Amino acid sequence: MNGEEILRLFAYLLPAVVTGVVAFYFFKMHTKNEEGRRRYLLHKETQKNTIPIRLQAYERMALFLERISIPSLVVRIAPKSTKKNEYESLLINNIEKEFDHNLSQQIYMSDDCWNIIKAAKSATIQSIRKTAMSESDTADKLREDILNATMDKSSPSTTALSYIKKEIRELW
Repeated sequence: MNGEEILRLFAYLLPAVVTGVVAFYFFKMHTKNEEGRRRYLLHKETQKNTIPIRLQAYERMALFLERISIPSLVVRIAPKSTKKNEYESLLINNIEKEFDHNLSQQIYMSDDCWNIIKAAKSATIQSIRKTAMSESDTADKLREDILNATMDKSSPSTTALSYIKKEIRELW
């Protein structure tokens, strides 16, 4: 092969190679766009199915927080005996049972939100224990002391409920 034939062969191959590279580039871009579109549609479909479940989880945790708020708790749960220690245990056990009943809801919410709910539960129990260490001698007196101790304070449940509302707003 002489130089002229090589040049002619190169002249024929160059457009084919350029066309092949351009076709490969466009095919690669098209595949990438299709993958992104499929991922978007799958995410959209998943959101449509999971948002109602997540909202239900938030509703259940809002109900939990309302039920363990001190005023609601002591009004709803009356002492079964006159012993303050038994009433303290009754309140704390009720909070723990409510919490255990809703443990599975954590998979539908952020870790921050779940940790705030757990902190609200712990703070409520701590408040009950702290008040139970007072000089009250009967369950009814303890009930009254617990209500009085939390009258002027913001409830841990209220703080956690505000966070839940904020997180729900972010879903939209």
